[in-house]
Amino acid sequence: MQDVQAVQEWVQREAAVFDRLLVEVRKVIVGQRYLLDRMAIGLLADGHLLLEGVPGLAKTLAVNSLARAASGTFQRIQFTPDLLPADLTGTLVYNQKDGAFTPRKGPLFSNFVLADEVNRAPAKVQSALLEAMQERQVTLGETTYPLPKPFLVLATQNPIEQEGTYPLPEAQLDRFMLKLKVDYPTPQEEREILDRMGGATVPTVIPAIEIADLERARQTLHAIYVDDRIKDYVVRLVHATRRPQEYKLDLEGLLRYGASPRASLYLVGAARAHAFLRGRGFVTPEDVKAVGADVLRHRLILSFEAEAESVTAEEIIQRVFDAVEVP
Repeated sequence: MQDVQAVQEWVQREAAVFDRLLVEVRKVIVGQRYLLDRMAIGLLADGHLLLEGVPGLAKTLAVNSLARAASGTFQRIQFTPDLLPADLTGTLVYNQKDGAFTPRKGPLFSNFVLADEVNRAPAKVQSALLEAMQERQVTLGETTYPLPKPFLVLATQNPIEQEGTYPLPEAQLDRFMLKLKVDYPTPQEEREILDRMGGATVPTVIPAIEIADLERARQTLHAIYVDDRIKDYVVRLVHATRRPQEYKLDLEGLLRYGASPRASLYLVGAARAHAFLRGRGFVTPEDVKAVGADVLRHRLILSFEAEAESVTAEEIIQRVFDAVEVP
């Protein structure tokens, strides 16, 4: 095991470099600290994000600004019912000169991909995106091409206007590390948006770090210490969503299925990134609690009774965290 003090100094040094990225993004994005913090966690922990919020909350601007500040490439894909898998992955184009097929790579070959309104495209397109997210590669013809590093997908869902949409199946939702619920800005933040974005000159983002800096920060993440008691705590939390009666939780008839083992992995990874952003070389139960709802809310499958009683996933998660003993 590495010396704790050495790891602490390493984390603080890399966190200070990474903080330059967020400082640059905040020149453009007013408020939305929760969104930016969770985007940073996904970027560090190499996990994809699903964002749910009404239009106009600067989701696209936030992703674009993050990509620019990290010196990465950015693509926005508007998902529509007539989209084809090849519109994402690319295709083979016949070259008449030499009689051969040459690959034309699609927009997925970018560091940051914004899949806007992912539930508006049919299942075949969603499947192509989610396969690329999981495998980090795309096959065109007989050749497989790796996707660039880092590769971060931020998919958005609009909570209104659900007519004609194709909801993501639960197994595919599980591929996302975090599901975020983005809310409206406060009146003070909205007033600042008017001042900052409504003038003759609009602030722009310049590159703050290099891709190599980001990769170095990711390496630091693996050195952050996670005590065995924290790991046991994470396992108990996830297990409580599957066997609530063992933890004296009265969730009878409310939960159809609990969280998968992937939730345990993502909880630890996201908690590590949360600790990193706060300059700590070790994970505390507060780190796990901070990211718990974002990791678990889309992994709990509620029953019809829960929906009828207007019980939300967030309420169930809170009851689970209240019932499981903290180390």
